[in-house]
Amino acid sequence: MVSLEQLAIKIIYFNFMNKIKILGIDPGTAILGWGLVEKSGNSVIAKKYGCVRTVANLPLPERLIHIYSSLCDIIEKEKPSSMAIEELFFFKNQKTVMSVAQARGVAIVCAVKHGLTVHEYTPLQVKQALTGYGRADKAQMQEMVRITCKLKECPKPDDAADALAIAICHAQSMGMEETRDKKQ
Repeated sequence: MVSLEQLAIKIIYFNFMNKIKILGIDPGTAILGWGLVEKSGNSVIAKKYGCVRTVANLPLPERLIHIYSSLCDIIEKEKPSSMAIEELFFFKNQKTVMSVAQARGVAIVCAVKHGLTVHEYTPLQVKQALTGYGRADKAQMQEMVRITCKLKECPKPDDAADALAIAICHAQSMGMEETRDKKQ
């Protein structure tokens, strides 16, 4: 029989010895932000981040295939174990919400095709996880990403910073089961 103290020591050791890569996605059709973080114990480090940009005058199917191909390349190169993606919130512009939903769907399909687990978070959940306040503004969020990842400057562009925030949110909410099951 293992004591609670021995179990706690094993969990702490496990968390510090295993590094987990999480790909965060801020979905969009014109600009899709992505951010890769590495979680080791209680530490979260931003490894890479950027944006997938599409040409505005291209037909939507071509823009979506560009997003898909770009995300496949990122996943194949960086080998994350899971993906965290922002859930859609209410949009006033119905055309915008439809295209963002399609880009989001493409990202999810790409992740699942590559064997990643997919985790979805609302903007409120992401803000609460990073700042403790669900109505934090963009500047507060970017500053918390900078502090959490120990970066010298806030990540740019905003879409990449948002993607890192989503990945950090997932890193902070990960349970022991996923850490054990999805280690790299």
